Amino acid sequence: MATNPQRTVRLRPVDLAREHGLSTQAVRNYEDAGILPAAVRTPSGYRAYTPRHARALRAFLALVPGHGHRTAAAIMRAVHDGAVGEAFRLIDESHAQLLEDRRMLRAVEDALRDLDSAKTNAHADRGHGAAAVTTNTFIGPLAAALRIRPATLRTWERAGLVRPRRDPQTGYRVYDEAAQRDARLTHQLRRGGYLLEQIAPLIGQVRTAGGLEPLEATLHEWHGRLTDRGRAMLAGAAALDAYLSEQPAAAPPA
Repeated sequence: MATNPQRTVRLRPVDLAREHGLSTQAVRNYEDAGILPAAVRTPSGYRAYTPRHARALRAFLALVPGHGHRTAAAIMRAVHDGAVGEAFRLIDESHAQLLEDRRMLRAVEDALRDLDSAKTNAHADRGHGAAAVTTNTFIGPLAAALRIRPATLRTWERAGLVRPRRDPQTGYRVYDEAAQRDARLTHQLRRGGYLLEQIAPLIGQVRTAGGLEPLEATLHEWHGRLTDRGRAMLAGAAALDAYLSEQPAAAPPA
């Protein structure tokens, strides 16, 4: 007996879930969130999915590693609402963020390189009998060295980017080598146009690592994460393109 080519393949939630190691409730939640198209209901009220739903789920899960869950969900909702242009705009924003993160990494590497060079020159000056370089300084001399106002250093201190200690006798701020390093690194990145809240995580990494030298491994991992994100975005774009290619033609907007 010949099969009907028009017969629609019906899939259960468990059929979609099993492919990706998900729970059936997760599949239902994705449908409720608009990540999957709405399923038809059987006469008994059960959800009946189709290969289109399976492709939508694959596209969404492929988008998540590069764009994150929230953005990937928004992309799929836009597609199912017929707003493909909005989906592409969201993808463009993720790529723009990736580019900004690459620029931030380059700025960090340049700043660290400048700091390392300044540290090397200071040690060389000491070795050649130059005037002694003090390891501690006060807010005025440090601000003058950075060509900024003392008020700027106080702002960075309130943001947690610079941590001077207080002289117990005078109450003056005293900047040791670590505080001067943080101030110089903050200064370099601010000159690059980065906000204080963007700089704070890096300063925290420098402190956790115990200085600039141990950061080499962290920077290497940072490069790796950006590369992985870029590759994941390519994989997500391929999966989404395959899904869109199999979508029924959308009606032109009113």
